Amino acid sequence: MEFQAAAALSFIKTTAPIAAVFIALAIATKGPRVMAAFRRCRHEVGTNIVLVLINYVLLAPFYAVAAGAVALLVPQLPALVAFWDGLWAPVTVLAAVLVVDFTAYWRHRFEHDPSLWPIHATHHSDEAMHWLSVTRKHPLSRLFSLVLDDMLAIALGIPIWAIIVANLLRTWWGYFAHADVPWTLGPLGKIMMSPAAHRLHHIDDEELMGTNYANTVTLFDRMFGTWCDPTPYLGCKTGIAAGTRGPIGELARPFEAIAARFGRRGLNEPAGDI
Repeated sequence: MEFQAAAALSFIKTTAPIAAVFIALAIATKGPRVMAAFRRCRHEVGTNIVLVLINYVLLAPFYAVAAGAVALLVPQLPALVAFWDGLWAPVTVLAAVLVVDFTAYWRHRFEHDPSLWPIHATHHSDEAMHWLSVTRKHPLSRLFSLVLDDMLAIALGIPIWAIIVANLLRTWWGYFAHADVPWTLGPLGKIMMSPAAHRLHHIDDEELMGTNYANTVTLFDRMFGTWCDPTPYLGCKTGIAAGTRGPIGELARPFEAIAARFGRRGLNEPAGDI
């Protein structure tokens, strides 16, 4: 329980300034419509907060062990470790951001595969997207991101301090990218993932949902053919065909999918991909 209490305190300290910034942003951008916006997303906020408590407090010790095990087990080349030590610190951080974003891009794309979609669907089920939507993740999805996203950066010998800084920067940008503002960021939006571009990824259209996977930069979407200009879709409706659920329903999604597939095939038939 002490670990959970420390995790809760750490999350509050980290998130409080973020919350203050995005509440102020909502007030500044929505003006007299801000209370209506708060009322519109209150049910989704409730679900997101419960998932935050589960992912960032209750399961924090398990995630810490899993992430620590990966950091220890991933092999590193000594020559690469020495290479990063000789670079200017901001360059090392930039490299870490790009490498982690590259890995997260592909992890995210794989989560849209039918076999993993029931786990990732929780993140997309939010029908009133706002800055806290970035934390709306099924525990299995959070585990995937914690275990997988840093693996390549670790293998390339990028210093742990740089990976930590990169993840802090990516976390802040993730909150911003989920904010309920129709901003394309103009010329900067060609390089950085804007709130409008990421909202398009959350659109309630299965084809367009397969675009703009990256968290921070647009580079990898452009390289691998998944970039889509958000300008024609500003303020698009978000969500999934199966609809939004409360916390218990969101936690149950992947297990219901597994049960349904076994039920369709029959327990005596090969299960195949689940």
